Amino acid sequence: MKKTWWSLPLGMMLGLLTAGLVLLMSRPSRGASVLLRPPPTPLPLVIAVDGCVRSPGVYALPRNSRVRDAVQAAGGYTAEADTRAVNLAAALEDGDHLIVPERGQPAPAGAGQTQDLLRSPTPASDRFPIDINHASQEELESLPGIGPVTAEKIIRYREEQPFTMIEEIQKVPGIGPATYQEIRSLIRVDK
Repeated sequence: MKKTWWSLPLGMMLGLLTAGLVLLMSRPSRGASVLLRPPPTPLPLVIAVDGCVRSPGVYALPRNSRVRDAVQAAGGYTAEADTRAVNLAAALEDGDHLIVPERGQPAPAGAGQTQDLLRSPTPASDRFPIDINHASQEELESLPGIGPVTAEKIIRYREEQPFTMIEEIQKVPGIGPATYQEIRSLIRVDK
């Protein structure tokens, strides 16, 4: 049997084609591509700043801001400000109301978070623990970490469903485990 000259190149081509098909078939399949999105931007803290600052008003500050940041946002202190009465390192919460007092003047009463943000003596032990089902807005605001907004939330919550035990206060928006740990010895629920 006589071989023709074209059988060798044809055999090589068929071999290469077969090898290519085997490689193509054995290649692992590609999965769907993953779309990576940036993490959501946290909402800013909205803080009211009043008293002896250059530009009193309401300011939006980034999360984890401190009193120092709020004072800077309000243009800094005026010449009359009692700078030693303000704890610049205190952490801020959404809805806080910071009042920078005038030198020689007592800290304003009923200023929400002012009692937490300014240096003030610890509350008198005869006022605590307070009954969270019957406490006034002012009494609730005297608790560490509870400002006017959170006090209103507590009141709204208890009007719909009175507290049966102190742990339930954590169901109020804005009161997490850290705040609860600060206030748990200062609150009670009367039956």
